[in-house]
Amino acid sequence: MDKSEELERQFWKALESDKTVMLGVDGAEDGHTRPMTAQLPEHKAPIWFFTTRDNALVQRAGANSRAVATFASKGHELFAALQGILSVETNRAVVDRLWSRSVAAWYPLGKDDPSLACLRFDAERAEIWRHDSSVFDGVRLFFGGEPKKESAKDVAEIRLS
Repeated sequence: MDKSEELERQFWKALESDKTVMLGVDGAEDGHTRPMTAQLPEHKAPIWFFTTRDNALVQRAGANSRAVATFASKGHELFAALQGILSVETNRAVVDRLWSRSVAAWYPLGKDDPSLACLRFDAERAEIWRHDSSVFDGVRLFFGGEPKKESAKDVAEIRLS
């Protein structure tokens, strides 16, 4: 397995575990990304999100809205920046397939909640970084040295679609 494949595998595994990304629409007036919880039934793109219809992302998501998402694993050993298309999913079968107890906890009226919205993020590409610094790198940096140059090599740009 080459480095790109390994980093992609690690990314999907970390995202499945941690689930939170910062999601935003390219060119949005406010320029904000928002924390969103990923739903990953296939452990690959598309990435799905439940939210409410009044969420700014829903308001800005058109047929071909360019979007960005950033991710940092809980231990900060893996980072990713994704680009793709964001759209509002209206197919009830998708909501049924993705629905879970954790999603239901946020929507007391269930799948028929009139405020419920589902977003689909078709991630096309990602840049993934693996941060393998050690305690020794931290000490070296603290005393004015440079961390291992090898850690800068753990980056890959990956086509996801």
